[in-house]
Amino acid sequence: MKTLKRTLKLFSLLLIIVIASGGALSQNTYLTISGQLKDAKTGEKIIYATIAIPNTGVGTVSNSDGEFTLKVNTSLNAEYFEVSHMSYATAKFRISETVGNEKTYYLDIQPIQLKEISILQGDARGIVEKALWNKKKNYSETPNMMTGFYRESVRQRRDYLSISEAVVDIYKAPYTGLQGDQVKVFKGRKGSNVKKADTLMVQLQGGPNVSLLLDIVKNTDLSIALDNLDNYQFEFGSVVNIDNRLNWIVNFSPSVVREEPLYYGKLFIAQDNLAITRAEFSLDLKDADKAAHVFVQKKPNGLQFMPTSTSYLVTYKEQGGRYYLNYVRVDLKFTCDWKRKLFKNHYTVMSEMAITDRKEDHIVKFAGHDVFRADMVLTEKVQDFTDVDFWGAYNIIEPDNSIENAIKKISKSLKK
Repeated sequence: MKTLKRTLKLFSLLLIIVIASGGALSQNTYLTISGQLKDAKTGEKIIYATIAIPNTGVGTVSNSDGEFTLKVNTSLNAEYFEVSHMSYATAKFRISETVGNEKTYYLDIQPIQLKEISILQGDARGIVEKALWNKKKNYSETPNMMTGFYRESVRQRRDYLSISEAVVDIYKAPYTGLQGDQVKVFKGRKGSNVKKADTLMVQLQGGPNVSLLLDIVKNTDLSIALDNLDNYQFEFGSVVNIDNRLNWIVNFSPSVVREEPLYYGKLFIAQDNLAITRAEFSLDLKDADKAAHVFVQKKPNGLQFMPTSTSYLVTYKEQGGRYYLNYVRVDLKFTCDWKRKLFKNHYTVMSEMAITDRKEDHIVKFAGHDVFRADMVLTEKVQDFTDVDFWGAYNIIEPDNSIENAIKKISKSLKK
């Protein structure tokens, strides 16, 4: 199947394994809101929640510790910020009571009140077909200019080998038509901690460009192959609340065997407007050799590469009756084993991108030489890792404790 083969070559995150040898936001006055999100009943941290200024494109996402920092330009004259997450009631907090104080914000579980609309009309596949058919109604038909924060890291067992971060500008093409998205790196920073000359250096090719390809609604043929629903079988799961809307969970799994592996996952589809609001999925790893070919772009002879776990998350945020890409996260785990050696190296690759601002006026595509291409490696493009004042008024995803410690450790090693 030509379409699917093209899909996975573009989507594969393109790990390069080699032998290591010896326009964005203007920085005006802003307010900073920081804190941690927790479940009001259990006290558990709430991860990957969306924190945003209502009726604007300004926002961020909580990290894996439930922590966040949101920087708000004073020109917005915003009074509140809101926090939303799957199964929780969307909560609003007054900015004047939170600025300068790092505090804990509690969210309440949103009880699911089943309505007549929750009675399933048709089968699960039919709901997915309708959701894709409603793309024109539910997603933007005009281009948008977005600002995003992107981070990627490579870890060998517990040690971080590299961390790269960037503020990126995104030309988000309309969801209708064949026009593709563009991304350019505005500014970034990096660190690397390769210890030995014979250590494998793992690089992630494509960076934020690949995050955009994971927009499964726009790129049905370049992501998980939803352009041909015969690839999957669908069945209904439970009902959840997302942004005060009831969503069906539709589970999907491969129904055919193809030359390239397919995916297992869940689509979250709003009951009232049939918009896909969230997707969680993972690559079918049953055929290990087939799965390995998805990821490896280049490796030395004698190295055996084996993916052991994959996890993908894509979320959308509604504004003004339209849905926009909000957050993308990828977690990959794999092992590398040299022939005739008794040990294996275990690696984890993570990338995430959060949309932190969005504009609809005077949108112009980037010049070709400014575009970050799918064959580029971010660590080769970003600079100024030790510049503590770099981020200024830009919104980022707060690093979790392990990444924060790794940043400090790598930063110290670079100063020596």
